[in-house]
Amino acid sequence: MKAKLSSERNFSIYAQVALTAALTLAPQLTVAQQVRHPFRIGVLNEARTANHPTVEGLRSALRELGLEDGRDIMFDIRFTEGNSQALPGKAVELVEKKVDLIFTSGDAAIHAAYNASEKIPIVFTQVGDGVLSRLPQIGHNVREKITGISSLNVRLAPKRLEIMKTLVPTIRRIVAIYPAADVSALAVVQEAQKGAPGLKLEIASRPVFGAEDVRRVLKTVGPRDAFLVPDNDTLDIPSAILEMSLMSRIPAVFPTALWVSHGGLVSYGPDYYSQGVQAARLVAKVLQGARPQDLPVEGADKIDLAINLKTAALLRVNVPRKVLLRADRIYR
Repeated sequence: MKAKLSSERNFSIYAQVALTAALTLAPQLTVAQQVRHPFRIGVLNEARTANHPTVEGLRSALRELGLEDGRDIMFDIRFTEGNSQALPGKAVELVEKKVDLIFTSGDAAIHAAYNASEKIPIVFTQVGDGVLSRLPQIGHNVREKITGISSLNVRLAPKRLEIMKTLVPTIRRIVAIYPAADVSALAVVQEAQKGAPGLKLEIASRPVFGAEDVRRVLKTVGPRDAFLVPDNDTLDIPSAILEMSLMSRIPAVFPTALWVSHGGLVSYGPDYYSQGVQAARLVAKVLQGARPQDLPVEGADKIDLAINLKTAALLRVNVPRKVLLRADRIYR
């Protein structure tokens, strides 16, 4: 009888221990079994393809931060092949997809993303320094939802003129073709105009509204002209200038080494891919709950000087040794 009572007592103790353990583990099992939905990142830009270098840089850096594509995050990419008029519609599509964040490149994309939704946070790249102060028309609370990486194009404009004058001392006029609605591009031109007299240069400001305007302006360049190329792909201006530069042997200074790798003479500015990498930390923080207004806009970490020696030979440009020694990238 005592043995039976002892056995029953032991069984009761074991049952209580098992029940306690089950109750203790239950919340953990529930959490472990919950399906974690990945964050959805909307991408909005005027690129020609989905794999723009800023997007690839962002994707790579987020992976390094432990956010795996398909597991922790998903990309929903909208690009317009240089057509800024298509951006608002693409932005609305991203809002309808209920993205958690919109990653943009360029002023026009910021406008489109913000106008589509004042609630979805925006992280930008490829905009000039001080861009938010130049965008009051899209809302008084713009800073609450927007942060990103500035390409510093405004402050770099005088240096680009100096580099061009060093490479081609005979130039007298810099033709600046840019989208008429791009406030950052306009700010670059205005800054260039301030520094031009000291280099004995004239800045020909040429705002354009369409592809026909671009073609018309390109026909007006002469032997002592050079191009100051805008940062974004609107109206395919950079590629049109590159083609004209190589065909007519007119020098051009580009904002990033991407164009020099495709045949441009020289560039001075941040790499697109690197801007995407730098923006990844801001994107990760916003997805984890940080407020954009608490994340200061950052200037691009690294500014590169790139030279294409093959193009220099084509344009009969003698690249000084001091420029070669300073160059971060040399394409031969």
